[in-house]
Amino acid sequence: MNELSANHFLLLSAALFIIGMMGVLTRRNVIVIFMSVELMINAVNVAFIGFAWEQNSMIGQTFALFIIAVAAAESVLGLGIIMALSRRVDTVDVAAVRELRE
Repeated sequence: MNELSANHFLLLSAALFIIGMMGVLTRRNVIVIFMSVELMINAVNVAFIGFAWEQNSMIGQTFALFIIAVAAAESVLGLGIIMALSRRVDTVDVAAVRELRE
């Protein structure tokens, strides 16, 4: 039976990070960009847990737990900003938000 190794975790992490990065670079909807950033944060968590699995320690899980807590706080702030922008501009399109600067 195949055993899990750090390579499996890192391949999954890299795939999740690339999907999130492509979402940030190609999408124009603020909510989709926000979800893509969260996916990239979770990719980092998978990498930490993979390294902890390989070394048989709890340090990676501890870092992942702290990252989840910070991501939850970031989600609250980010969704609050998105709600305020959508009420002001009536859209969540990045181009419409850029027009606020001009």
